[in-house]
Amino acid sequence: MKTYLVTGAAGFIGANYLKYLLGKYDDIRVVVLDALTYAGNLGTIAKDIDNERCHFFKGNIGDSELLDRLFGEYKFDYIVNFAAESHVDRSIEDPQLFLMTNILGTQNLLNAARRAWVTGKDEAGYPMWRKGVRFHQVSTDEVYGSLGEDGFFTEATPLCPHSPYSASKASADMIVMAYFDTYKMPATITRCSNNYGPYHFPEKLIPLIIKNILEGKKLPVYGDGSNVRDWLYVEDHCKAIDLVVTKGINGEVYNVGGHNEKTNLEIVKTIIAHIHQSMIEHPEYRSLLKTKEKDADGLPAIDWINDGLINFVKDRLGHDQRYAIDPTKITETLGWEPETRFEEGIVTTIDWYLKHQDWVNQVTSGDYQSYYDKMYLKR
Repeated sequence: MKTYLVTGAAGFIGANYLKYLLGKYDDIRVVVLDALTYAGNLGTIAKDIDNERCHFFKGNIGDSELLDRLFGEYKFDYIVNFAAESHVDRSIEDPQLFLMTNILGTQNLLNAARRAWVTGKDEAGYPMWRKGVRFHQVSTDEVYGSLGEDGFFTEATPLCPHSPYSASKASADMIVMAYFDTYKMPATITRCSNNYGPYHFPEKLIPLIIKNILEGKKLPVYGDGSNVRDWLYVEDHCKAIDLVVTKGINGEVYNVGGHNEKTNLEIVKTIIAHIHQSMIEHPEYRSLLKTKEKDADGLPAIDWINDGLINFVKDRLGHDQRYAIDPTKITETLGWEPETRFEEGIVTTIDWYLKHQDWVNQVTSGDYQSYYDKMYLKR
């Protein structure tokens, strides 16, 4: 039986990965380590934690004593590191927090694995590692910087991060590769394009726009909305990580992209159109609307759900224009391909949020509103 340590599994991608693992494999054990910061919600994975196949510990990857205790007790085979501060806007406001968690935290986790997994030295003085172990770092396409109108990021694209967030992730990637080169540590990295799907914290574009439409608020769009992102359905990403963890080659980087390039403005308009149509087809959803206006049938009015809600705000500092991933390597070597067309995945995602407003309300309590006001209303 393989035992996983999944850090940051109460966050968006980590939670989806945890659910995917537990659904796919019957003969594994997973230990979740999460600091439960603003984007980590224990309620998201509460039903998965049974203290038999899945165990939870609240803690930080910077806590060496805790890591040593967990490694000693659970004898991990795989580490999958999602733990990170991940929102670019927040990194602009507080860069040091991102450096502490994303760089030093990752290095501390690597050291803990090294202490637990090294069994001796070979004739050349390199560490010998316990058979079958692997450290997997979950990274981002933002480490490559920005693209022009043409071209794609490949694994050979030079790292050129432009924000404190992406710089901290690029630094973590380089540390992981340094441990592979220096210590021959069994390690892999995936770099993904923008993920979307269930359980996404509503500071990110898609869930934020859904939330604001239901509340009758303006929809903030940076600049002119022309920034392009490659969108990847989160379950497709989870399948890619699973393949790399179990079948990838140590020391390799794998790009994971969705072949779904859209401008931010296209995304917003798509969400507006689908929510408007959903309100027509499913009148029961209208109870989610905060508007006091009624239509002729006495239901909450929906005529105001249109492009007039869009509010172009001052652009983000250092905003990258375009990201696009070439996933040829992972397709040719491991057989992975994105399975979810954006036109299908975005509908599934919007419908999930409409049906799970209790989850949205839970995760947006506390300091979320003050953060939203600071980031968007003052622009």
